[in-house]
Amino acid sequence: MPHPIQSDDTSGPGPFFSVVIPVLNGGAVFREALGALQRSSFGDYELWVVDDGSTDDSSKVAEEFGARLLKTRGRRGPAAARNLGARHARGEFLLFLDADCSVGEETLDRAAATLRREGTLDALFGSYDDEPAAPGWVAQYKNLQHHWVHQQGDPEASTFWAGCGAMRRRVFLELGGFNELRYPRPTIEDIELGYRLRDSGGRIRLAREVQVKHHKAWSLRGVVQSDLLDRGIPWSELLAARTGSADELNVGWTGRLSVASVVLLIASLTLTLVAPRWALLTVVAMLALLWLNREFYRFLKSKRGAAFLLAAVPLHWLYYLNCAIAYPVGHLRHWWRTLTVTR
Repeated sequence: MPHPIQSDDTSGPGPFFSVVIPVLNGGAVFREALGALQRSSFGDYELWVVDDGSTDDSSKVAEEFGARLLKTRGRRGPAAARNLGARHARGEFLLFLDADCSVGEETLDRAAATLRREGTLDALFGSYDDEPAAPGWVAQYKNLQHHWVHQQGDPEASTFWAGCGAMRRRVFLELGGFNELRYPRPTIEDIELGYRLRDSGGRIRLAREVQVKHHKAWSLRGVVQSDLLDRGIPWSELLAARTGSADELNVGWTGRLSVASVVLLIASLTLTLVAPRWALLTVVAMLALLWLNREFYRFLKSKRGAAFLLAAVPLHWLYYLNCAIAYPVGHLRHWWRTLTVTR
């Protein structure tokens, strides 16, 4: 459990937001993100950029846009970089943004309005928009899936998202910030922080109207690594350590039934190779997946057309397969760690 963070700021009242952006070789996309922030209609913020060992000109670009620049002196990961920025920040709220995300003109205004209107909120986060910048059907699918999941989520959230998320600075420091020792690379450090905040009695709002444009050009390999290794397995391990965590998953019964249907599909396909009579079960599993996810598939078709949907459906089923693998592996990892500690 992280210890409380001591703030290095000794000055008086600061701005409403301290925008904190960790960056590692941000490239042209990082320049685009800072330019979008500069065009924001909301002006009551300070900007901190934390360079986590870049070998390109990210530090120079940050200074060009008037950011206060900090350096981690090595690649310590986004959790450590955000903690460093928070330690120096002066704002009432820390607004974390990823270096490959561009805010809209009203993104900060909308976040501030929600936080001011609901004074008991300790944090909020938004989502990607439905017009991803990166070309390619894999990148388009992945970003649209993220948008859909967050747009369908419960506004009273139990997790946090640091791609575009704000947290009361006092609360963040008291909680000890992101667990940089447990998560030295980008993974579920924001989710874990959200759980700690909720466990402490805090409130988190999923603000669907607070949106950013994601520029990441996802590859198929990157999608699998993210869904399975960076998110799925660590998240399942985290849930295994939490009492009564079954209802904290970000997928409802539709998602859980879809995972079961994918497992049934793989099993029936395998059996069909031995005995063709199992082919009917394969068809049933496929129809179940199509029906369970019909609203999401209608959304994809409305955004990118029927051809895109046909290409995206297998990727979506692969996502559910990754979930099916991640759940037992994560629980086994938790069991193994617990066994190792008790020896």
